[in-house]
Amino acid sequence: MTRHIDLGVLFSTTGPYSLMGQASRLGVTKAIQQINADPSIDLMFNPIERDPGGDIDAYAPQCEDILKSSAARHVIGCTTSWSRKEVIPSLERLGGALWYPTPYEGFEASDRVVYAHACPNQHLLPLLDHCFTTYGKRIYLTGSNYIWGWEMNRIARETGAKIDADVLGERYVPIGSVDIARLIDEIAAVKPDFVLNQLIGPSQYAFLDAMTALRASDPTFAQGRCPVLSCNMTEAELDAIGASAEGVISAGPWFCGQSPALPGNEGRNDFGSSFEAAAHASVMMLARLLSTSPDAEDLSLRQLLALPDAARVGISPRTHHVSLPVAIAQVRDGAFVPIKTYAPIVGDPYLTQGPALLEPMLRIVP
Repeated sequence: MTRHIDLGVLFSTTGPYSLMGQASRLGVTKAIQQINADPSIDLMFNPIERDPGGDIDAYAPQCEDILKSSAARHVIGCTTSWSRKEVIPSLERLGGALWYPTPYEGFEASDRVVYAHACPNQHLLPLLDHCFTTYGKRIYLTGSNYIWGWEMNRIARETGAKIDADVLGERYVPIGSVDIARLIDEIAAVKPDFVLNQLIGPSQYAFLDAMTALRASDPTFAQGRCPVLSCNMTEAELDAIGASAEGVISAGPWFCGQSPALPGNEGRNDFGSSFEAAAHASVMMLARLLSTSPDAEDLSLRQLLALPDAARVGISPRTHHVSLPVAIAQVRDGAFVPIKTYAPIVGDPYLTQGPALLEPMLRIVP
């Protein structure tokens, strides 16, 4: 008998980072369609959707509405770390679980969350290792003014300090702000070897446009010099950015048509970005776990991840992070082209191990 299971979907498909939310939602939709059409799977998902519109104050209420107004216990969603942290208390109070399919800054392991996209040892550390070796050790840090930018740049500072790298500047702008002239002026003055960019949405688009103008006016920044790095830029935003994305170097678990399948995506590769691929994989991994027994949807996330299938799809029952392949890719002629790849790396949110570049950086955080 086929079980009908409510599944929460919580992405901002409108608002300042809507392109990322739309990509993730598309991945969820593809997975639900695939599962519901497969007679070999004894369950069907009924999506219960909410759109917070990028309003941080809407995430927790809308998550609670999903859990209270339906039978959903699992929610696929959230794009930013700020929004993820907003919904965790609601999940704890109401017995829900979040499958988080976007890159994040690490230093978290919640019993209520599966981290299905990359953490720093799966994106930032390989990216820095490549760029310190290839471009130099004089870096400039920028980001949107919230936890993703703060923490990623903190890790970059600590990583650079271990090899005597110089941080020449560090600036933040509010989410959605396009007032980035001061950043460009500083970059033009200090002339770093590369820029680590943790901006999101329109802020990132404006920044890349301004960097393109700087390259045209100052030969120090001619194409190929002082590349801009990103750990969250994917194909989902390339059309919106346009030619200004050329030369950007990004790191992640999947790039279009040129990366191995993520756990849960075996057999298909028709995704537009890693946001879409990881969201699809999240739903497929959940379906696989729920199909193991008739009452699996009543299990807590910890109990669900203790099942043998969780380890087989690469989810750590200890940290709830997924083992992922890693690629470093550069935008060339309007598309990401992988320039270095790594075999699947176990998610290590507290950086207790990792590339030789790092010594252990285990710390207790509030």
